[in-house]
Amino acid sequence: MIRNRVLLFVALLALPIMAGEPSIDDLAWMAGAWRSDAGGMTSEEVWTTPAGGMLLGLHRDVTKKRAAFEFLRIAETDDGIVYYGSPGGRPPTPFRLTESKPMHAIFENPEHDFPKRILYWRDADRLCARVDAGAETEGEEWCWERLKIVD
Repeated sequence: MIRNRVLLFVALLALPIMAGEPSIDDLAWMAGAWRSDAGGMTSEEVWTTPAGGMLLGLHRDVTKKRAAFEFLRIAETDDGIVYYGSPGGRPPTPFRLTESKPMHAIFENPEHDFPKRILYWRDADRLCARVDAGAETEGEEWCWERLKIVD
């Protein structure tokens, strides 16, 4: 009986090691071309499939009078998986992956002014994202439908 408890204890300690650290491949659910049309704005986000230790992305918001864009990258680094956002082509700001579950990821940078947190999740065949200043704060949220690409 004591032997079984010891074996159970050792097995429970090994679970985080066996599960391993998240890999860039765990974010493959983000890949695709996504779009929403609401309130006079078209919002698009495109992510490549993971390859070479990274995903590449692009975000664009378009109204009748203007367009805004952001270059995006999620990469495996020595510090873990990092999301880099470059709004308007500015130098990238890093956000470290702090939580990864199936179809859900949270990236954080507590030193950044806004946002401090970027969340992505899948809701059926929609990709959703949220930026905010931390848990339970107001922020901005998007949900995009998958685009049907034709040849």
